[in-house]
Amino acid sequence: MINTKIYKAVYSLSEELMKAASKDDRETFDALYAELKAICTDNEDTDKDHPEQWETLADFTEELEDAIVGYEKALKKAIAINSKDHMSSIAFSMASMQVELGQTEAAIKNLQDAKISANKIEDKDLKAEIDDLLEDLLAEQG
Repeated sequence: MINTKIYKAVYSLSEELMKAASKDDRETFDALYAELKAICTDNEDTDKDHPEQWETLADFTEELEDAIVGYEKALKKAIAINSKDHMSSIAFSMASMQVELGQTEAAIKNLQDAKISANKIEDKDLKAEIDDLLEDLLAEQG
């Protein structure tokens, strides 16, 4: 379970980051991103570490390759605590970026993993998105 204080901080930073991004306010975006990154690194490998903060950081990482590295870290932490919701959403986000980078085989593997973890989650929309993207990629390969 993510620490409530950290969850609130991460959630409010993500809202502020979205506002800054929508206004093309680079200075504010960079400052907020640095703050979010500091929360992640300060809590890393403590009892306050949680995949959600790393997933959020990756969501706002602009370079796709760097974002994928962030999702990989988040995924390891999600697997460690066996959080199926996070395992599914992180693998799906990572796969979406891998598709953009033309890394189809890696994307398919992540989607297959996401589909397995998603068996145990409530989020029907995410399950459908995972299935749809996986079907599309497999059809392209076929």
